[in-house]
Amino acid sequence: MSFHLLLPSPIFAAHFLWHDSRIAMDSESSRVRDDPDVKVMMAGSTLRKVKSRSWKKPRHFRLLEDGLTIWYKSRWAGKGHSTFSVTELEAVREGHQSEVLQSTAEEFPADHCFTLVFHGRQGNLDLVADSPLEARAWIQGVRKLIHKAQTMDEKERLDQWVWDWFQKADKNKDGKMNFKEVRKLLKMMNIDMNEEHALHLFTMADRSGSGSLEIEQFVHFYKLLTQRDEVWKVFQDYSGDGEKLLLEELENFLKMEQQEGGWSTQHALELIDRYEPSDSAKKQGAMSLDGFQMYLCSQEGSIFNPEHRGLYQDMSQPLSHYFISSSHNTYLLEDQLRGQSSLEAYIQALKRGCRCVEVDAWDGSDGEPVVYHGHTWTSKILFRDIISTLKEYAFKASDFPVILSLENHCGVEQQKVMAQHLSQILGDTLLSNLLDGQMLQQLPSPQELRGKILLKAKKIGGVEDCLDETLTDEVSDEEEMANGDAAEDPPADSNKKSKSKLSRELSDLVVYCKSVHFHGFEHARSHGKCYEMSSFSESKAKRLAKETGTDFVQYNTRQLSRIYPSGLRTDSSNYNPQDMWNVGCQIVALNFQTAGLEMDLNDGLFRQNGCCGYVLKPDFMRDGNTRFTPEKPEERQGYRPLRLSIQVISGQQLPKVNQKEGSIVDPLVRVEIYGVPQDQTKDETSHINNNGFNPLWNETLNFVVHTPELALVRFVVEDYDKASRNDFIGQFTLPFKCIQTGYRHIHLLSRDGRAIPPASLFVNITISGLT
Repeated sequence: MSFHLLLPSPIFAAHFLWHDSRIAMDSESSRVRDDPDVKVMMAGSTLRKVKSRSWKKPRHFRLLEDGLTIWYKSRWAGKGHSTFSVTELEAVREGHQSEVLQSTAEEFPADHCFTLVFHGRQGNLDLVADSPLEARAWIQGVRKLIHKAQTMDEKERLDQWVWDWFQKADKNKDGKMNFKEVRKLLKMMNIDMNEEHALHLFTMADRSGSGSLEIEQFVHFYKLLTQRDEVWKVFQDYSGDGEKLLLEELENFLKMEQQEGGWSTQHALELIDRYEPSDSAKKQGAMSLDGFQMYLCSQEGSIFNPEHRGLYQDMSQPLSHYFISSSHNTYLLEDQLRGQSSLEAYIQALKRGCRCVEVDAWDGSDGEPVVYHGHTWTSKILFRDIISTLKEYAFKASDFPVILSLENHCGVEQQKVMAQHLSQILGDTLLSNLLDGQMLQQLPSPQELRGKILLKAKKIGGVEDCLDETLTDEVSDEEEMANGDAAEDPPADSNKKSKSKLSRELSDLVVYCKSVHFHGFEHARSHGKCYEMSSFSESKAKRLAKETGTDFVQYNTRQLSRIYPSGLRTDSSNYNPQDMWNVGCQIVALNFQTAGLEMDLNDGLFRQNGCCGYVLKPDFMRDGNTRFTPEKPEERQGYRPLRLSIQVISGQQLPKVNQKEGSIVDPLVRVEIYGVPQDQTKDETSHINNNGFNPLWNETLNFVVHTPELALVRFVVEDYDKASRNDFIGQFTLPFKCIQTGYRHIHLLSRDGRAIPPASLFVNITISGLT
């Protein structure tokens, strides 16, 4: 039997307080259900679901009894219906705050309309109520439920999770669960357990002998399922009596295992106060096994150092000293040939902390510039609408500067219109003059530019000193597709055709991000200005990084560089950004709409420093005289490789990949290192058959990391399949320098980068120098 479980320990039973939690949760749920707005939602409403100007259909919506699930169906669809959880929602927007509702503004008043915004890449839901009163009730009700879901602590989330499983298992909705329902539940929970053992646990939980479990008994059954002997063993190593950790014992554990020797007695007391559920244990200044497990599962017990979650880096250095979260073709939601262009794409990128967005502007037929992927079938959106969206959302996630990268294909007249929109809509937010009115020898800092939007585009004057110049320093995607990846510079004839005059009005708005053609590192050393920046195709940047890595690193200490994906990536796929970060490139632009490894790395790097979109480069990449090259990291001053040892102990409540009832995952864990070429490596555990609920590996993976300052570590969980490619289950990526050593939980994320609680890995991490 692959399912791993110990029989109940008296320690767990002594301190187990699920029953009290359940009562508290029921009380909280009752309070929420008594809210007048939530009552309207539970009673149900007919709302118009709007997909376009021509697709507007009534649907009956209501909130189910669990207070989390919204159910809806068509009156004419028979038994068919749809549901989604409030936990999937990010926000509610009032009025005509979507492109679809804007297009129907004349038909539906703003006070009847609202938009439900989902996390990740799921499309939004545009709805119209019959009255302003009804719309207001749904807007406020959903907001209250989102707030409740977002402010739950770890224990409340687990309570909710247990309650959800009871609801799913209780098929006949009689408030009880018989053994047949339990067997189905185990399959739903990713557990393959033999019938004899399942019956044994069921009988232990059925204290009344009735042949069914009510909620309190189900809680006990769940406790039997989720006992974690691997945590119990760690607890036993430090507990003198096997029942509790006294204050000194907890301090010992924090110092010896967690490498938190600097923490005081006060900190240990704070952990007890925060995570210990037993009042009697708190009074003794002790921690029970339940409290110990809750601490390990918390953010403080996670692999990501909580000190690095907030804004902890120096933000007063020149812009060129930072990696900057950057998006390519930001307007696209899908591929680059037929995909939809949308304001929503800008909103989502900015909310993820993106600090450099791209606009491809073309002449519109009515005198208004439009944005789309030129010479393709992608849809068009108005330039002015993008600027309005930027004004509203630029600083919601971060107040550090946003760079607007303009690929300008417009004639002079519509360039003037663009300049007008930028000035009028953005106002003082747009930086159109030098700070303090004088040119510095280096770029200003993110701190000095807080709350400002910078335009990156061509500018009249300076080294070029010419009105007649190409309006984009990037090869157009059409040229690159026609000439292959080698066409990093426009062919001569195409260059002539693309030349056009530059509007003075637009030029004057460019200050610190002047686009210039790259003429080589030697030319940049002798003639380059700190405010001049060049764009490089991914293939050109990769070649330069390999052939002249040190020169590239030195160049990036003084000037900004932007890297963009190959035009051959018509499916909006991404290149590996690590290759570009290795030489200090700041603006490494990715297709944010495309999930996968590359965006995991981007999210991982920018997860630190308050998710502000700026990460300070290592000191050896900020020194203009640096000799560092990623090809030979051992040659730099201060080279100190580290040994990383990861004991992959266990997994908890991994999500199912195949939703078929009998399908159970066979999970394995792979650890991948991304950094300088010598650090590109991976290793994996064996797979566990038929157990996604609490698989136990106890396998150790070892790595040597040569440049830890640049390395990212990615944990991937997959469903093993010997006949075909493994299926993705979850991942978590973080900078090596943000890792906490000791016994840690890794809270897994979905392919879209969303949390999937309570799915996690339990690991023990050691970092040491090479002897």
